Amino acid sequence: MIRLYPLVLFLRWPVVVGLLTAIIVLDFFPDLVTRQPSIKPSSFATPLPVSSPHSYSAAVKRAAPAVVNIYTSKIVKQKRPSPLQKYFLNRNSPQQKQQDRVQRSLGSGIIINPDGYILTNNHVIKDAIEIRVQLQDGREALASVVGTDPETDLAALKINLDKLENIPIGDPSQAMVGDVVLAIGNPYGFGHTVTQGIISATGRYGLRLTAYEGYIQTDAAINPGNSGGALVDAQGNLLGINTVIQTSSGGSQGIGLAIPSDLALRIMSDLIQYGKAIRGWLGVEVPESIPAEIAEQYSLAPNTGIIITSLYPGGPAEASGLLLGDIITSINGQAVNNGQVAMNFIAATRPSETVAFEALREGNRINISVMMGSRPQPTTKP
Repeated sequence: MIRLYPLVLFLRWPVVVGLLTAIIVLDFFPDLVTRQPSIKPSSFATPLPVSSPHSYSAAVKRAAPAVVNIYTSKIVKQKRPSPLQKYFLNRNSPQQKQQDRVQRSLGSGIIINPDGYILTNNHVIKDAIEIRVQLQDGREALASVVGTDPETDLAALKINLDKLENIPIGDPSQAMVGDVVLAIGNPYGFGHTVTQGIISATGRYGLRLTAYEGYIQTDAAINPGNSGGALVDAQGNLLGINTVIQTSSGGSQGIGLAIPSDLALRIMSDLIQYGKAIRGWLGVEVPESIPAEIAEQYSLAPNTGIIITSLYPGGPAEASGLLLGDIITSINGQAVNNGQVAMNFIAATRPSETVAFEALREGNRINISVMMGSRPQPTTKP
């Protein structure tokens, strides 16, 4: 039989000392037991700077008082019944005098100055027999039409009220894709409503919605009734006039289009001063881009110049010596590569203004100065 007693006597002191040491460590140095492996701060991702506010209430406070609700009334002619319909109607019901009906519509507008001038879309007030404007503070007034420009779908109105707040004006040429924007208007007659999104694209053209296009595209919700309302930046400055939605359902699907405010204000100034929009006129037709075979023939780089395909007889271009087939490469020193953009530039000039053109003619560079004319009615060439 193994004798255990001497072994226990031998081990008892080391065990007691070990237990006492453990108790002291746990009592006075608990961190030695619970400490976790350290993580260096450099292992964390660097947070991106936050450039946008958490609230856009300040921007709304600046812009919203200048956005108005517009309610219109127009006479709609009833469709006349066919002779066959008349026969059965007369047989089966008492004869009634045909009556026109009043159609009521809604939209939005923007107070541009405290004198009561309001900017909106032409389609909002077209053919209206009465235009009623409601301000954010609840006041109402009847508006008169100062002028309209169907070629940009813009209209200027006037109301007679005091203490009007006008909207601060921004610079749409500085707007960039990804910028936050707010749409303010009167969707579905709900009254002042604000939606938020970003700029999806700038300079949208070729949609054939109006004669002069260069829309700001946004995904901010724009619905029926928003037309004529404001598209503002994150500070509440006006960038555009909400005009069109691309939709298959009739409501917002994330593609809204606004007329840039610089174009709209220029047209409005003309409407107030002259009663119509004043545009420069060159008297040419140009395609959107140069056909590939012509570009190859003259060894032109991609997106270089626009070619004249038609001249208006006696127009400014013909009178100054521009010819069919000339390839315009710059206007007032600015390179051009798109027909729509070039014609927008020409339209922004004034009659009697001299504009410098650089062009290619049979491979040779020429410089011609042209005095702009007054643009005839829309049925003629641009």
